[in-house]
Amino acid sequence: MHELSIMQNVVKICEDNAQGKQVKSVTLEVGELSGIIPDALEFCFESCTKGTLLDGAQLIINIISPKVRCNGCGAIFSAKAYYDSCPECKGFDIEILFGEELRVKELEVL
Repeated sequence: MHELSIMQNVVKICEDNAQGKQVKSVTLEVGELSGIIPDALEFCFESCTKGTLLDGAQLIINIISPKVRCNGCGAIFSAKAYYDSCPECKGFDIEILFGEELRVKELEVL
């Protein structure tokens, strides 16, 4: 479960940016193609935040749907997997524009 180490790093990033203030909520953006399981992040959140500035904070996770561009015809479309073909030309030479990210989007402090 790599989500545990990911959440430990998220907590560190948040504490580094909270300027010593108690954190009320943290919002993450998680791409569907990131390989990260949002439920597993939520499961790790409470244990990783216990005794930190994030203790008692709310975790908000926004899922980012992937968008890709076909390098063959230039079409931009939504994908569900890395191996999806272009709906226009049926080509497989695609570039992922977004949907792989994990980002701390917002940090609300008291």
